Amino acid sequence: MKMLTRMAGLVALVHLSTLAWADFPDKPVTLVVPFAAGGPSDKIARDLAEALRKPLGQTVIVDNAGGAGGTIGAAKVARANADGYTLLVHHIGMATAPALYRKLSYKVPDDFEFLGLINEAPSVLIGKPGLEPGNFADLRKWIAGNAGKVNLANAGLGSASHLCGLMFQSALKTNLTTIPYKGTAPAMNDLIGGQVDLMCEQATNAVPQIEGKKVKVFGVTSMQRLQIPALKDVPTLSEAGLKEFNVQVWHGLYAPRGTPPAVLAKLNAALRVALKDPELIKREEALGLSVIKDDRLDPAGHRKFVEAEKARWSKVIKDAGEYAD
Repeated sequence: MKMLTRMAGLVALVHLSTLAWADFPDKPVTLVVPFAAGGPSDKIARDLAEALRKPLGQTVIVDNAGGAGGTIGAAKVARANADGYTLLVHHIGMATAPALYRKLSYKVPDDFEFLGLINEAPSVLIGKPGLEPGNFADLRKWIAGNAGKVNLANAGLGSASHLCGLMFQSALKTNLTTIPYKGTAPAMNDLIGGQVDLMCEQATNAVPQIEGKKVKVFGVTSMQRLQIPALKDVPTLSEAGLKEFNVQVWHGLYAPRGTPPAVLAKLNAALRVALKDPELIKREEALGLSVIKDDRLDPAGHRKFVEAEKARWSKVIKDAGEYAD
């Protein structure tokens, strides 16, 4: 009898909790982007905010909280009220920060609720316009013949270009001279100007430079070729010789740990609706991004994916010995 009474009490509490959040959201929702305005993550968050407005029935605000490779913004959400009104849009850094940073004020996955993966995008390996090799096979020979002289730009610790560069060096089993910049723009400018040799950058950022013939492109980092006009004839690095080379930059949506289940369910439902929005899909595909349609859109699938990525990148980062305090 006591057990039945206890179970009835728990059911009643769950019911009351659900009723308490029945009107969620009744005020604007904020998407925290842990990077500066104008970058790819910011654009993705702003497009998502627009698509979320209708299913949520509320204004969705984007708050840029950049710095420290995305860890400042992530920490801000981890410490936020667990009420569903402050969410995080974060990229692959969600899985790599625990290995890159010796001291983090939050834990992944423990301090977050997973709401679903948003998209994923490959990077491209690009070189300065005057680089001698004309294809990846020739580039690989050129790198081997210029040991210690080839440099590789990136947009800073934890950036997509940094992570892709680490994986590229690991696949080649060679070390290149890496040159970190404070952002994609200065790194790309020096690549175009011929001050650096190579860069592994998100297709989102590189396509305009490729279309303008300001850089040379040697391969894409996905397992399939991209269908956007500028890259449809560019081979994958896997088919060009780096077997199973696959580096995707992805974005996911998160809430602080302890957010009520009823709120999480509403947010996931709204995300599913938003990712079917034709205008959002059009914008994502124009940037070479693929909207998620598989089980990673489910919170459990999203969590499982991030944990696998965390384990995968932890080894790459550990082997490279690149950390931040």
